[in-house]
Amino acid sequence: MNVSRRGWLKLAAGGTAGLALAELGLGPSEARAATKGLKLEGAKEFTTACNFCSCGCGMVAHVKDGQLVNLEGDPDHVINFGALCSKGAAMKATHDSPQRVRAPRYRAPGSDRWVEISWDEAYEKLAAKLKAVREATWTATEKDQDKDGKEVEYPVNRTDAIGLLGGAQHTNEECYVFNKMGRLFGTSFVEHQARL
Repeated sequence: MNVSRRGWLKLAAGGTAGLALAELGLGPSEARAATKGLKLEGAKEFTTACNFCSCGCGMVAHVKDGQLVNLEGDPDHVINFGALCSKGAAMKATHDSPQRVRAPRYRAPGSDRWVEISWDEAYEKLAAKLKAVREATWTATEKDQDKDGKEVEYPVNRTDAIGLLGGAQHTNEECYVFNKMGRLFGTSFVEHQARL
């Protein structure tokens, strides 16, 4: 690189002025902190979990006027301490993606396309299907032999046709409710994605 005498003087004067301003408290870190405060001013803060893998890293979401404006790692979270992998750091892009499905869809038997339906219709279809499967496969009792060799009928009250699969983005409380829901349905097949 070839620097003239005049260019060197400009560079030296600019560097000296920059150092003097930094001593007065106008450094780049303060400027960055000030712009961050302006960006998040008036935003509500929520904690959530990353849903890409089974780690369950904590995230902090900032919502302003109903829009997600910032998403970053949660420094108080026990798993990631504020750090995010490349997928977690890019999570906001998946939230804003035009390809993201935002309403339930249904594909009728024999159809070749998905149709958007309302949430109420989706809940009704799901509840009716769960009830039909549960009633068709319900086992109230099973026969077995006791220690004396006599045949005894034991109440089991279960179905083996329903299974539930949880994910890493669920909190402990959600997992508890999820497990209770499985027991309510009468199934013991409650699994977690991290073990698969």
